[in-house]
Amino acid sequence: MTWKELLKANITKAGELKERLHLTNEQETHLEAILERFPMTIPTYYFNLIDWSNPEKDPIFRMSVPSIKETDLSGAFDTSGETDNTVLPGLQHKYKQTALILSTHCCAMYCRHCFRKRLVGISDDETSDNVEEMAGYVRKHTEISNILISGGDSFMNSNATIKRYLELFSPIDHLDLIRFGTRVPVVLPMRIYEDQELLDILNFYNQKKQIYVVTQFNHSQELTPEAYKGIQKLLKAGIMVKNQTVLLKGVNDNSQTLGALLKGLTRWGITPYYIFQCRPVSGVKAQFQVPLEEGYKIVEGAKAMQNGQGKTIRYAMSHVTGKIEILGLLPDGQMLFKYQQAKYSEDMGRIFSQKMKPGQAWLKTTFKIRLCP
Repeated sequence: MTWKELLKANITKAGELKERLHLTNEQETHLEAILERFPMTIPTYYFNLIDWSNPEKDPIFRMSVPSIKETDLSGAFDTSGETDNTVLPGLQHKYKQTALILSTHCCAMYCRHCFRKRLVGISDDETSDNVEEMAGYVRKHTEISNILISGGDSFMNSNATIKRYLELFSPIDHLDLIRFGTRVPVVLPMRIYEDQELLDILNFYNQKKQIYVVTQFNHSQELTPEAYKGIQKLLKAGIMVKNQTVLLKGVNDNSQTLGALLKGLTRWGITPYYIFQCRPVSGVKAQFQVPLEEGYKIVEGAKAMQNGQGKTIRYAMSHVTGKIEILGLLPDGQMLFKYQQAKYSEDMGRIFSQKMKPGQAWLKTTFKIRLCP
């Protein structure tokens, strides 16, 4: 089947999982209730990567198939202040140099750890098709040096829509680059390697403005021959490919697993960019978050397995006040942090420490900074 046919065959209903998961009628009804709030869509390509001999411990299963724990709604639906940073429908401007566009609420797969559960697959309230108005905003704000076209998944837009974004933003002189945030290379790579029109569009506009694809491989089980084929097509079109991994409990929360992923990425020519702390999102927090102290040790162990390219990763969180790097542990039990990006100029580059409580996995929305001497 073509990628469009595969997409139409996505698994979306509890009944489609009943036989595989040996669900009772009561369990099926309960799962349907979860899907009413947090929809499911899984490409058969990705679904077939699951090891069904022990599915509940399989990383692909955990990232794609709903869990009963999604009913735990502790946490928040907007953990980094996206609503407060919205300047136009579909356009956020939190960091001085970056404009973020929510181009669609659609994805090829609804990841169970998604930090936009409030939006993805449910509502288009925060996305918009006012591309010309957004381009006008960026033209007026010359401090913006790059745009990130995200969603949802930016590669779930039609080729015509992707071309329209590139037509409008490529001529803006003060933009250094254009980024597309997408998990398509992971969950539906044939969308890339089967679609020569998409590749031609990217290649053409890459001659005018450097294009980056920022994707999200979270486990080496996702590094399949099909994914490799899609990545190679992008690289041959001159597109820079970077990866942002999310640290997820039960998926990649040990150094060997995470280290193997990073080695695989650099082998393919993908630059590991960030390892992100999983956000305390409602329906996600209880299922996927790893404590910060544990996460730091996991990341350092994974980095120790890498050559110079793999060591470029940063362990960070996208906090309401900025992008905060988790630097390490101090002898007195404090944890050391640094702002890599900051919403407020006085925080830019600031290094600070915080005393961690047992099991703490996030910094409070407001916290008292203990400055380092």
